[in-house]
Amino acid sequence: SSPNSISITMGKHCQIVMGPAGSGKSTYCETIQRHCETMKRTAHVLNLDPAADNFNYHPSIDIRDLISLQDVMEELDYGPNGGLVYCMEYLTQNLDWLAEQIDDYSDDYLIIDCPGQIELYTHLPYMKTIAQQLQQWGYQVCGVWCLDSMFITDASRFISGSLMCLSAMIQLE
Repeated sequence: SSPNSISITMGKHCQIVMGPAGSGKSTYCETIQRHCETMKRTAHVLNLDPAADNFNYHPSIDIRDLISLQDVMEELDYGPNGGLVYCMEYLTQNLDWLAEQIDDYSDDYLIIDCPGQIELYTHLPYMKTIAQQLQQWGYQVCGVWCLDSMFITDASRFISGSLMCLSAMIQLE
């Protein structure tokens, strides 16, 4: 076969891409996926944001196939924040669904595009549970924190953004 058709597997590695809403998480995921394709490596993006509507990438796995924020809001009469927390709790209670979904990609690189609700990373256990489960499944997990460039325009914003990142890191530890 020609060198252009060679695909390199990366083993069981994944990035959990976190950060506040609008910080560029989905753009980052798309960029990393394209970079991997350019390098002849297979990478799959997993959408774990049940409220996401539009992507510049095609998610290989989409939480909305399990549960959607709109359905939760309509059926349980929750607001968007409570509905998102419910969706993530539902996912952690149904990790067998996630295991089945990623089973086909066990030798590929996973990029996990997460919701932008800060509570999910700073003081609720759901992302920690997902990260720990991925590790139990044999994945090397890397956390990526995206932050809007506006957070470096003055000292108070920079400290705020840095503390959010530190809080998420400690929670995922």
